[in-house]
Amino acid sequence: MTHASIPFQVNGVDHTGITVSSLDEALSFWVGVMGFEHLYTWDFENSSFLEELVGVKAAAMRLAMVKGPGHLIELLEYRSPDDRQVLKPRSCDVGSVHVAFYVANLDALLARLGSLGWPALGKLQTVESGERAGLRLCYVRGPDGTTLEFLERPDNTLAERSEIPPAERPMRREEQS
Repeated sequence: MTHASIPFQVNGVDHTGITVSSLDEALSFWVGVMGFEHLYTWDFENSSFLEELVGVKAAAMRLAMVKGPGHLIELLEYRSPDDRQVLKPRSCDVGSVHVAFYVANLDALLARLGSLGWPALGKLQTVESGERAGLRLCYVRGPDGTTLEFLERPDNTLAERSEIPPAERPMRREEQS
């Protein structure tokens, strides 16, 4: 039996990892601005385990995990190797990735993010037709080149209905404390 014929199944999503230039600044954004919960911070010195896991010789890093509504974000600040690069791909560049979040009051969020160095990549858009008609959405990009997408449903009261999975429901500010 070949490996290609052995059945497997993806059972869920654990987290999204984002490499950052400053873990402290990233935590300030994800916790202070986005309202995520800081779960833990770990420090990893160089080891064969880490090198084999990430595929980078001489890798050492600090890692923090934050929790938002229905999703974990892993923030990684590599201290080595010395030849690290900052890549800021455009949305069309191969390898570019973004994470999308449902929000309430997209206009207020975009204004706040823009003032903190996370500008919108274009004008706020509204889906005109189809099953997502009325959905408002926008991409923003942070100082490290991280791209996030924010979506706002046309009727935020939909978040209260049971047909929307909890992972997709926007988290209200009072639920974040």
